[in-house]
Amino acid sequence: MAQFLGPLEPAEAGWVIGDPNRKGGMWVLLTPEGLEHRRHGEAAPRLTVAWSRFMELNVQAAYRKWQTTPGLPARPGADMGRDGCSLHGTVRHPYEPWRVRYTHHQRGYKGAQVMTLKFLFTQLTEAKALHRLGDPEWLGAAVARLSGHTSWNGPKARRLVETTV
Repeated sequence: MAQFLGPLEPAEAGWVIGDPNRKGGMWVLLTPEGLEHRRHGEAAPRLTVAWSRFMELNVQAAYRKWQTTPGLPARPGADMGRDGCSLHGTVRHPYEPWRVRYTHHQRGYKGAQVMTLKFLFTQLTEAKALHRLGDPEWLGAAVARLSGHTSWNGPKARRLVETTV
């Protein structure tokens, strides 16, 4: 089975979303305390947000790198353009929309894996358990179970994620 689920993969520092090895690239580090938005070559995170601040958290993941080209028109149901690779949601204290971008990997993301990753974020938000993303052991087991899913059948993927969460 794959060691990744779309843009989510293990790295030296822990689980990340995005490509931490691309020069000048950005990624999101998932820690037990929360999210750290980082840029390649910078020692300190650009932004840190505690899990407790998130009311909801979603992921957008363009299947191919070219789909993140600025200026591409938005299409319903497609993650494209500048925000094609991003995390977004709502945070509290103060209540406001929140978004960060990450750098697409050289590899393409499989559609079934992206769909499954989106369902994972949705299920964790509904269960008020986003902090699980910061648990490397739990996330590793979840990715091992979910990464083998290759079907585009949405209800089947949703059930698989529900049993995993």
